[in-house]
Amino acid sequence: MDLQLADRVALVVGGKGYIGAAVADRLRAEGATVVVASRSAGADGVAIDTASQESVDAGVREVLDRHGRIDVLVVTAAPSAGTLDPAKKSDPDQVADAIDGKALGFLRVANAVLPGQRDAGFGRVVVISGQNAYISGNITASLRNAATNVIAKNLADESAGSGVTVNVVNPGTVTDEPSGSVQRGAGGESSPQQIADLVAFLSSPLSVVSGESISIAHRMLGSVSV
Repeated sequence: MDLQLADRVALVVGGKGYIGAAVADRLRAEGATVVVASRSAGADGVAIDTASQESVDAGVREVLDRHGRIDVLVVTAAPSAGTLDPAKKSDPDQVADAIDGKALGFLRVANAVLPGQRDAGFGRVVVISGQNAYISGNITASLRNAATNVIAKNLADESAGSGVTVNVVNPGTVTDEPSGSVQRGAGGESSPQQIADLVAFLSSPLSVVSGESISIAHRMLGSVSV
């Protein structure tokens, strides 16, 4: 299937990471012009620190100066869950830092890109969150993902009817060799390449899905969300 991404300009924030690199490769394979953003700019990339609005604005401006537009925005950048201290899972300072590092980092980038997409009448925004948003037991892990999902839904609603879509992809465990089995209280496993395939579709003009938080592989076994 031709996803009609040839010659589209895609900004992948966190594009050097485990998932982000797979997304960047997948979009390139579809013919998109991909700009990878990370804290340190590489070849043909830009430097963006999502913790700083000044850095975000400068990086987005550099992409626009080079390419004239940003058709697709994918945000995978966030501190690894492994950096979160389980002993401080309910500590307000850690919770606040985690929300800032993931949810508000996404919001800063989206706020910088969305106005141009709305003016152009076309845009696709996808953020990687996680299935921890669906379960309790760790306030830090739950809230940083849940906040990301809620922000994305609000941005999607603000963009309704403009030709711009905003969606979330929620992985469970991400691994190079995902298992087909699913354990109670866990989400299904997926690979970076499988996530990238879904992101590529959501980035395509063929997709009109918007405002959705989509779990990849099986959604958390044993949980119900109303």
